[in-house]
Amino acid sequence: MKWEGRRQSDNLEDRRGMSTTGKVAVGGGAIGLIFLLFQLFMGGDSQDIANALAQQMQATQSQTTSRELSPQEKLVGEFVSTILASTEDTWHEVFRKNNMTYKEPKMVLFTDATNSGCGGANASTGPFYCPADQTVYMDLAFLNVLRNRFGAKGGDFAIAYIIAHEVGHHVQNLLGILQQTHNLQRQTSQVQGNQIQVATELQADYLAGVWAHYEQKYIEPGDVEDAMNAAASVGDDHIQKSTQGYTQPETYTHGTSKQRVEWFNRGYKSGDISQGDTFGELLR
Repeated sequence: MKWEGRRQSDNLEDRRGMSTTGKVAVGGGAIGLIFLLFQLFMGGDSQDIANALAQQMQATQSQTTSRELSPQEKLVGEFVSTILASTEDTWHEVFRKNNMTYKEPKMVLFTDATNSGCGGANASTGPFYCPADQTVYMDLAFLNVLRNRFGAKGGDFAIAYIIAHEVGHHVQNLLGILQQTHNLQRQTSQVQGNQIQVATELQADYLAGVWAHYEQKYIEPGDVEDAMNAAASVGDDHIQKSTQGYTQPETYTHGTSKQRVEWFNRGYKSGDISQGDTFGELLR
């Protein structure tokens, strides 16, 4: 992907040189399962999970130390900042075309552990969007999990896809979609709630594809394939087969590999925000 020399975002906070030591309390039982889902499924974005994070994770006796980032870490930070800026440019344009105003999200890069508006987060949390502070949180070590455990391949554009997916949740938040899905999930069974969550996540994939549509002049051969490979590697069916040897469709929360690739590709081809109605198509 062509990114060097492009505008960088003013909304990125890089905490990777900061290390927080101390005890972190993590709940067990059902909450423990939530954290497992965070680790495996690229982070959850519903307000229920955000509340669980706030209630179950708390840092105590913490002490912060700092270190100088390596040249490679600084380069990655510049890349992430550039991608975040490109999402800002894209969504400002899309919102303007639809007579709306886009409010830019913040983004935090961290290592090991950090605090968010949704509570504490650590390396096993995975990338996630917190509606409470309208911020994307990302520990880049998650990419190693994708590659080493789930067979994800690809380079820079795979990272860009993940960022665009989480920014897609921010777009949903601005449009009131996250609140609507949260309210619907409260009124339905667990299985139906999971189906609503799948539609929410696939729409974020679609919105990531819309962003990629506007990036076409910067995309190089193989980039879109990288994004689709990353999307496929975090499909519920692929992850469940990799971790437990079988699938349980009623427990899916993010969609199958095929669905994630399909909806990203739809957004990439159309570039039209109005064609991403995953709810109408999946919840008939």
